Amino acid sequence: MSVVSLLNVNILDNPAQFSKPFKFEITFECLEQLSKDLEWKLTYVGSATSSEHDQELDSLLVGPIPVGVNKFEFTADPPNPSRIPPSELLGVTVILLTGAYDGREFIRVGYYVSNEYDNDEMNNEPPKPPQFDRMVKNVLAEKPRVTRFAIKWDSEESAPAEFPPDQPEADLAPADGEQYGVEEEEEEEEEVGEAEAEAEAAPRDPDAMEEDTEMGGVPLTEGKDEEEESAAEGSEDIEDSTDDELEGEEEGAEEDEAMAIEQEGQPAAPGGPAQQPPAPLVQ
Repeated sequence: MSVVSLLNVNILDNPAQFSKPFKFEITFECLEQLSKDLEWKLTYVGSATSSEHDQELDSLLVGPIPVGVNKFEFTADPPNPSRIPPSELLGVTVILLTGAYDGREFIRVGYYVSNEYDNDEMNNEPPKPPQFDRMVKNVLAEKPRVTRFAIKWDSEESAPAEFPPDQPEADLAPADGEQYGVEEEEEEEEEVGEAEAEAEAAPRDPDAMEEDTEMGGVPLTEGKDEEEESAAEGSEDIEDSTDDELEGEEEGAEEDEAMAIEQEGQPAAPGGPAQQPPAPLVQ
């Protein structure tokens, strides 16, 4: 916990000419007696791109500090225009009000500052060289940026922890590298075990088991042999069928010849073609 707490900052004479000093009314609370003074400082940021143009405008030591609520007025000189880049004289910049104890900063308040001329014509076309007597600075007091820091005050009890607290049980724990991925592997093993247990516990259909057994016991070659045998039964030898057809055609031709001879009144010689009667002898 901080021994000194900033309660309020009131900016006086704002807005004001650029060449006028900054004026602050600062209110803070002190919770215990301090052996040293508080140091307050005001810094002007001359450039947004480099800290080389920052100017410490003024600093003030306040003390001794009584316990309770305290108020004081802090006046700081205006910035030196020669140390500000000409391109950044006009526009928006920042001032920083800081409080420190024994060289240790415990509070920082930042304000935006708008610098411009007092009329639109000069703002649209800035004169060269700049006319600082016509330039006005306006501190945006409604939007401060406050940052607090934990520091050591007079007592050791108020000092922030420089090292993390001792954790003896952490030394007994395995290293992170050894445990990397162990939880994922354990989860995968548990999922596999649960799936196997569900498969063993699930009821099965006896008929389906018998069908699976019968199908599983049939070799692949048996079905192939049966198909080949059935195909062979429906087929015939090409040479045998051709000879039978030729013999049938020859017998049919002989029968036709015999019937033709009978119709002519001549008996047909059995087993052979018809014979012609002998020709009469000529004496």
